[in-house]
Amino acid sequence: MPTYITLVNFTPKGIENIKESPKRLDAVKEVIQSFGGELKGFYLAMGRYDVVFISEAPDDKAVAKAALAIGSRGAVKTETLRAFNEGEYREIINALP
Repeated sequence: MPTYITLVNFTPKGIENIKESPKRLDAVKEVIQSFGGELKGFYLAMGRYDVVFISEAPDDKAVAKAALAIGSRGAVKTETLRAFNEGEYREIINALP
């Protein structure tokens, strides 16, 4: 399955209710699973982003649905990147003319 990196920032609502964030993380896992994916890694971060997580999903549409479902709850804003592993990277480079 494709890999995705999601960069997350808490909204004012999310930081105001920060003690609820472990429950929200459990809900995120369920949302991702409901679209056929899996949360592979979760990291509280320092710097520009509050949280970074790594997930796998069947395709971009599944990730878009999950991101919209998660964002619609109002506690976080997300930015998701498609990530290519080393094997995929080499395949892409080898296919260049």
